[in-house]
Amino acid sequence: MNDVERQRVHFEAVSDAYFHARQRETHLLLKRLLWDHALRPHGGLLAGPRPRVLEPMCGYGEGRRILEARYGPVFAYTGFDYSAPLVARAQERYPDAEIFHGDVTTFESAPAFDVVILIGGLHHVYARAADVLRRLAGALRPGGHLVNLEPTHDNPLFRRVRERVYRRNALFDDQTERGFALPELNALFRGAGLERVDQLYPGLLAYVLYYNPDAFPALDRGGPGLVRALFRMEAPLYRTALARRLSFATLTVLRRPASAAGLASAG
Repeated sequence: MNDVERQRVHFEAVSDAYFHARQRETHLLLKRLLWDHALRPHGGLLAGPRPRVLEPMCGYGEGRRILEARYGPVFAYTGFDYSAPLVARAQERYPDAEIFHGDVTTFESAPAFDVVILIGGLHHVYARAADVLRRLAGALRPGGHLVNLEPTHDNPLFRRVRERVYRRNALFDDQTERGFALPELNALFRGAGLERVDQLYPGLLAYVLYYNPDAFPALDRGGPGLVRALFRMEAPLYRTALARRLSFATLTVLRRPASAAGLASAG
């Protein structure tokens, strides 16, 4: 069994627990606040008549839900995932969308999409991340954007914490999952020929408590009032050097150069 197939088997085994952990009020509230804050400066992300959005490794269609919450249902959506049960659930959730079974490590597309949104996907295929990003960059129209949220660390202590969680928590597979050092992730973006437009470091206390409730279940305490208070305190720090150093996650908005020559030279 190769690493991609192992990830599929593992995630199908934990998918119900993963899904239900992310239906909690505190998680949904923080997700809404965080993404609204991150996307607010990017009002033109889905400009133009009926832009096309691709969500690889779409799971339950989280990226579609996030973009609709900010921009409304103004785009045509395509999603795919390697897990057949997840595809079936996403198709049930969004019967109007094009959602299919597919493997991000072999995905091929003409440059047809205005936005690619990938949420927490690269660390599941970290050994193939460079090739995956080149494939996704190639699916973007020149001038199109990639929106990515990924587990990261920028200090050795947080790397060790994440490795311990991956080893001890059954919802993770430490044989096939690994968070990225932030310089490593940014180098992968550059290698795919993508220009960084914006980068936030939202993986602070609220994120640890509520964004991944299955990673730190003992810390998932408090209610919506605490979520809002922590968010108000932390959001002004999201783009600072301090947050970069202390964050467990990085949210990046990237652009494929308007000239295809920039992408070709990087490949």
